[in-house]
Amino acid sequence: MAQGTGSINSDYKDWEWSADAGERARLLQSPSVETVPKSGESQGNGLGATSALGAVFIVVNAALGAGLLNFPAAFSMAGGVASGIALQMCMLIFIIGGLVILAYCSQASNERTYQEVVWAVCGKVPGVLCEVAIAVYTFGTCIAFLIIIGDQEDKIIAALVTEPEEAGSSHWYTDRKFTISITAFLLILPLSIPKEIGFQKYASSLSVIGTWYVTAVIIIKYIWPDKELTPVEIPTSPSTWTAVFNAMPTICFGFQCHVSSVPVFNSMKQPEVKTWGAVVTAAMVIALFVYTGTGVCGFLTFGASVEQDVLLSYPSNDIPVALARAFIILCVLTSYPILHFCGRAVLEGLWLRYTGVTVEEDVVRERRRRLLQTISWFLLTLLLALFIPDIGKVISVIGGLAACFIFVFPGLCLIQAKLSEIQETRAISWWAQVSYGVFMVTLGAFIFGQTTANAIFVDLTA
Repeated sequence: MAQGTGSINSDYKDWEWSADAGERARLLQSPSVETVPKSGESQGNGLGATSALGAVFIVVNAALGAGLLNFPAAFSMAGGVASGIALQMCMLIFIIGGLVILAYCSQASNERTYQEVVWAVCGKVPGVLCEVAIAVYTFGTCIAFLIIIGDQEDKIIAALVTEPEEAGSSHWYTDRKFTISITAFLLILPLSIPKEIGFQKYASSLSVIGTWYVTAVIIIKYIWPDKELTPVEIPTSPSTWTAVFNAMPTICFGFQCHVSSVPVFNSMKQPEVKTWGAVVTAAMVIALFVYTGTGVCGFLTFGASVEQDVLLSYPSNDIPVALARAFIILCVLTSYPILHFCGRAVLEGLWLRYTGVTVEEDVVRERRRRLLQTISWFLLTLLLALFIPDIGKVISVIGGLAACFIFVFPGLCLIQAKLSEIQETRAISWWAQVSYGVFMVTLGAFIFGQTTANAIFVDLTA
């Protein structure tokens, strides 16, 4: 995209909020990304530490996660392998486009995080909506992570106590609510309290290896299925044409790495839009192969009867699958504190802007507030996870928000960036980019509206 001759609108300082509070709170800075301080001189001068290949790995790291467990069910909802792959390919065009738009707008506005770009380019109202959406999205994802922990622990415990799955367990210490709670209090809460979470970048790398292992197990189990596996019905078309849209939340949830992409772009040695386009294309193709391999093989193994969490469809006593469950637990144990940090940082930034107080002036109260925010966040997510055992219902809600980060906000940024350019005549390319932005906003709004309405009137009321 060509750089415009005009400047981006900067309502970022409106409402008399602290102008630098958002950056000082270091909102949504990826713990595995080291960036240089924001300044006009540092932008584009190669002062970042991340190579193009390293950026590919980080973006893949951000995209891959526990969301892959839901892709076989998404293929089932989409109506089969052909429609599932076609839906992914169509959405991938806009997913990559959104990542490129965010880099373009970050360079034009000289902002270094997703929400700061939206603030600078689109103004105060979209900026606040973006931050609220990030807080809600991270909160919902934390709930999903706790549900995943409970799902995997149920299967592991069933194998250890050697009791039939259908019989259930009468022991209090194997009760799902107890196991989720004890795991959360002993492992997740202590990791969530610290102010910084850079120490988790090594554990996060291990969790990425775990997701690759899960994919490998699902593929191998399809190629060499268990002998006791009975033939299943494999749908070849969706039940209704609207059923295809029910798979969109899962795809959006799986590929959503846009919020963490802006810091990654600014951490590159050469933060150029053209280079970034190649980086995100390579990263999304890698993620596509992983998600497609998991989705296709898991779906063909279990057909229409596949669980929302595909690992729940396998028997408890399968050792390779049990190891996959352990990897997934490790993945979400390290991911929950990171997502909580992101949500907490957004809430902190909103508070600092509202009060007009800088971080340096509020050190003592920051510690007290951080502890209160962390405990409140933790207890609320735990309580909801204990009483919403179906991860599909959570994914259907937060998947709609993921569509906003992929389509709506990047589309708004592109429209506003092009409208702010000072040009005597509007070239065809200008009109094409504005039209593309309008289409992205429309598509994102449709996905968000459709999936949210479906979640409220079908899933949550069921």
